[in-house]
Amino acid sequence: MTPPALQYRNYRLFFGGQGVSLIGTWMQRIAMGWLVYRLTNSAFLLGLVGFTSQIPIFLLTPFAGVLADRMNRRRVLVVTQTLAMIQAFALTALVLTGTTAVWHIVCLSVFLGIVDAFDMPMRQSFMVEIVQRKDLASAIALNSSIVNCAQLLGPSIAGIMIASMGEGMCFLFNGVSYLFVIGSLIAMKITREETEKSNIHVLQEIKEGFFYAFGFKPIKLILLLLALTSLVGSPYRVMMPVFARDILQGGPHTLGFLMGGAGVGALAGSIYLASRKGVPGLEKWIALAAGLFGIGLVGFSHSHIFWLSLVLVLLTGFGMLVQMASSNTVLQTVVEEEKRGRVMSLYAMAIRGMAPFGSLLVGGAASKIGAPNTLMISGLLCILGSILFAKKLPALREMVRPIYVRMGVLSGTTSKIRFTKR
Repeated sequence: MTPPALQYRNYRLFFGGQGVSLIGTWMQRIAMGWLVYRLTNSAFLLGLVGFTSQIPIFLLTPFAGVLADRMNRRRVLVVTQTLAMIQAFALTALVLTGTTAVWHIVCLSVFLGIVDAFDMPMRQSFMVEIVQRKDLASAIALNSSIVNCAQLLGPSIAGIMIASMGEGMCFLFNGVSYLFVIGSLIAMKITREETEKSNIHVLQEIKEGFFYAFGFKPIKLILLLLALTSLVGSPYRVMMPVFARDILQGGPHTLGFLMGGAGVGALAGSIYLASRKGVPGLEKWIALAAGLFGIGLVGFSHSHIFWLSLVLVLLTGFGMLVQMASSNTVLQTVVEEEKRGRVMSLYAMAIRGMAPFGSLLVGGAASKIGAPNTLMISGLLCILGSILFAKKLPALREMVRPIYVRMGVLSGTTSKIRFTKR
């Protein structure tokens, strides 16, 4: 059966363009980490580069969320994708000419982080313009599938390409891949009602969005769990070059297979979510997936056997993807339309904005107590967060049920259910 989201021409264009571009994105991520570690042999500098590429997301996404509620999202996305393409070509030129220094990488990472800060809330909010709201779950699950197909293919291709031609060709491929997503955006036919120009100050709108999100317990709990797993768990990828080379005694191929293994797990998670009927019940999977993510990290942290590490990182990828995609789907379903951009900016902050602090934290901790012990502690904290979230599930379900009924994703009546914001 064809997924509902693919019935929309605009979404098919988006799906195709993103599918190519995301392979390039993952190739660049792998090449960037390997390049930094090759030049510096420093786990701390791996964390520092991760920090510089993501700290702008933490600082700027609230403003981007307001813009996403005010501006033409497609036009902004064309601009952000073009700027990201320029960054990739700049990296290509530096590496191929042999003039790369760590400060170049840091500066270009900051630049890409600024671009991503505006791109992410726009892209998340853009979904509702290319599919109907009732098919958002299908669109989000399909997005997850292409992200994780790219996570499977990109690192594997990058590992081979780095070993044979060097990091520069990975950056070049990424730059070219942006042409596909830019072309798909230009080819779309969007009919969006013009939003009224707001006279409210940007800071006031940010404050309004913040109080709305954290005044409604389901949104608050989902964002807090995402922030925790992003802070202590997601930076495990920053440490992958350490595990590939020093723990498992491998090279770029080993790194590519490990990242590809995480991609296989994430792809399995996205296929499962795409096969589900409807949104109700995803709240349970948010808690369960966060726990699986933590279990995978704890096991991977002390594995010295390649095949076992591959299995454990597969579990980690499954848990991380299912938590993020389930959270995204629930948030996009329950959020009020006029606050969509601002809530999705908080989502972007939770999954990407906390990661830079995690990169610094994990990089610093790894230099003191070692990468294995650092990841073990990270995994235990993710497990604790999942347990605390699970204890709140009954109250959360009671509060989201009236919204599901009103949106037509759940049959029933709201008359006997009290809908409270806490």
